[in-house]
Amino acid sequence: MTRLPTAEDKFSFGLWTVGWTGVDPFGTASRPALDPWEYAERLAELGVWGITFHDNDVFPFDADEATKDRRVARLREVTERAGLVIETVTTNTFTHPVFKDGALTANDREVRRFGLRKILRATDIAARVGASTFVMWGGREGAEYDGSKDLFAAFERYREGVDTVAAYIKSQGYDLRIALEPKPNEPRGDILLPTVGHALGFIARLEHGDIVGLNPETGHEQMANLNYSHALAQALWSGKLFHIDLNGQRGLKYDQDLVFGHGDLLSAFFTVDLLENGFPAQPDGPRYTGPRHFDYKPSRTEHFAGVWESARACMSTYLMLAEKARAFRADPRVQEAMAYSGVFDLARPTLGDGESIAEFLSADDGFDAEKAAERDFGFVRLQQLAVEHLVGS
Repeated sequence: MTRLPTAEDKFSFGLWTVGWTGVDPFGTASRPALDPWEYAERLAELGVWGITFHDNDVFPFDADEATKDRRVARLREVTERAGLVIETVTTNTFTHPVFKDGALTANDREVRRFGLRKILRATDIAARVGASTFVMWGGREGAEYDGSKDLFAAFERYREGVDTVAAYIKSQGYDLRIALEPKPNEPRGDILLPTVGHALGFIARLEHGDIVGLNPETGHEQMANLNYSHALAQALWSGKLFHIDLNGQRGLKYDQDLVFGHGDLLSAFFTVDLLENGFPAQPDGPRYTGPRHFDYKPSRTEHFAGVWESARACMSTYLMLAEKARAFRADPRVQEAMAYSGVFDLARPTLGDGESIAEFLSADDGFDAEKAAERDFGFVRLQQLAVEHLVGS
């Protein structure tokens, strides 16, 4: 039986997840909304460690400063009393129609100035509530029509916006890092910075890229038919995995935001294996130590009982997969199969210690390409062992 979650698991949920009322492009809400602190209190009862929120999850878009302060203070008071950490804050620059052409990359300069102010003020809130990460999802930064954007200018404005936010964080002395959240499409036809690779290339061009990293999401990578575990691995390798969003997705569809594990279960297994056990050939390699954050949506078919059941399911599935992943790594058959497959040998540098390129080019290794082509790598057996651990008793 799966154990109950504890604070040590560092499970966190966005208020917009359990707070989603079931509205979609074809239907109105299928359940009522609660106040943000009510969701927070209920999550704490389930053993959740932390929460995250957009500014407008807590107060309305057009709220005055007094209302904003009062509602943020109320949420902070409730989370402290419940023992919850507010680990991430983000900004909603996608719901209000003023952002229909983006916030930082809108063709309208006045919209860009308004959007940038909104984002900067949200960093003030993040610092105020003790968050360590400021997530930036550019859901409206994109286009439906190729002729509608000067793309060079769009990337320049995106860079200008993110660098301005990062510079402001530094100038204020906030203990915050920015995590960009890639997504290929939806709500825009094409979103700028669609994948982890695109975002890493963008970060490399920033003046203040040292405090800018990534928040990859399961469904966002899989919507582009990409491998989420590979995306996490490259972000770790780059030193840029600042945060993660876990959910379920079944292939090239709209963003399903299913319960974690309710999409590609084998992919979820290897995601958890990487997060919990690290790289198999790099025991001292980079490890992700941040929150296990669930960014999903309770099915529109559920009412409140189903909302809380779905939150429990995210955590329960993760814990079951973590247990199976630990058993997988500890299995002598798996270690033998990894050795047979050359998994550990990949960590050996291709060039010899101190070997120059000239020495390498002139070396006679006695390599026989025809003989090497006969090698059996045993990848199927290794994968089958993972399946056995995943579905076995």
